[in-house]
Amino acid sequence: MDIATTTARFFLAAVIVLVVCRLVVMAARRLGQPPVVGEMIAGVLLGPSLLGLVLPGVQGWLFPAAVRPMLYVVSHIGLVAFMFGVGHEFAGQKVRGLGRSASMISLAGVTTPLVMGVALVLLINGRIDVLAPGVSVTVSALFVGVTLAITAFPMLARIISERNLSGTRYGSLSLACGAIDDGMAWILLAVTIGIATNDPTKILITAGGSALFILLLFTVGRPALAWLMSREGASTEQLVLFTAIALFAAAWFTDTIGLYSVFGGFLVGFVFPQTTVANRVIAAISPVTRTVFLPLFFAFSGLNTQFGLLFTPPLMLLTLGCVVVAIIGKFGACYIAGRAAGEERTVAMRVGVLMNARGLMQLIALNVGLQAGIATPALFSALVLVAIVTTVMTAPWLSWLDRRLERRTETALAEPN
Repeated sequence: MDIATTTARFFLAAVIVLVVCRLVVMAARRLGQPPVVGEMIAGVLLGPSLLGLVLPGVQGWLFPAAVRPMLYVVSHIGLVAFMFGVGHEFAGQKVRGLGRSASMISLAGVTTPLVMGVALVLLINGRIDVLAPGVSVTVSALFVGVTLAITAFPMLARIISERNLSGTRYGSLSLACGAIDDGMAWILLAVTIGIATNDPTKILITAGGSALFILLLFTVGRPALAWLMSREGASTEQLVLFTAIALFAAAWFTDTIGLYSVFGGFLVGFVFPQTTVANRVIAAISPVTRTVFLPLFFAFSGLNTQFGLLFTPPLMLLTLGCVVVAIIGKFGACYIAGRAAGEERTVAMRVGVLMNARGLMQLIALNVGLQAGIATPALFSALVLVAIVTTVMTAPWLSWLDRRLERRTETALAEPN
């Protein structure tokens, strides 16, 4: 297939992805689910798990091997831009007045699923053929643990905003915990990738390059971005261009040192100014990123998800184990830590429910692991199912808690004094 034909087929694939994603998102909204749920499901439907199973010829024609690298590159441009927005939102969260509770809940919400995930992998090692050959059990165990420890911070923030919960105790606490939680999880993922190389030189390059990148970002990048965003007379188009150059440079450098482009986008967003002009640049970038590029990323993830691989008793049991560990490790740990920190039961429970959602953030981590050769297709598919299940259950779970609280309040008011 020549380059002109490949390009034409890519555009056709993009049209199919965007249309299917929009249709599934509309259906998901009718069921009270956020758009990310519909996009995740749409990506899986277009992959070998459904379309490839029912109409393999059509699926192969729509997404031929030559188109997939283009889909990967284009979707990752959007992914870097999305992580830029996440980093900016992450840096804008304030944890004042919530320090003790937020630190206790975040620590429990990361360490418990991490330890349980590691224990699960050690338990199945040698019993279920799901780990990548040539990758140490330690790396595989850490990778599974880290992906189970991640929280969908952007989705969490969106749910809190849509439900007008920002002013509530559990809304503010969830945002603080989600920010701290994901910060720790991404650091752990970077460490895991560094260990996975099993090459002292590569580890030194990754570690040294990361330290250099962070140093330059805070000493040179942050002041430079602040200066650019404060220039009088600069148009939004010019500022978007400068921001794109910074993002692409960061993505190139972090990919080159083995840290992966998503970290570059996230860290640039973290040091990006918290000003009105900077927010205008974010607002100019975000709509196209969320509505066009992210669905392409979900489609690429769906093409790598093969639920058919899980239709054996051992792998079905492993998938169920991952889901159970994810829910108990995150929701259970956050709830118990919240209660231990002195939070009311209703607050601790809602924080646990919100922290339990993995969403897009886990998919990003899984794709990083897949590209690094840490995750096999079967392990990738099992953990994608964890991301979908924990994300889908969040909104109904919160609504059920709200209804139960309303009933209790009505009953209490109806009782005679």
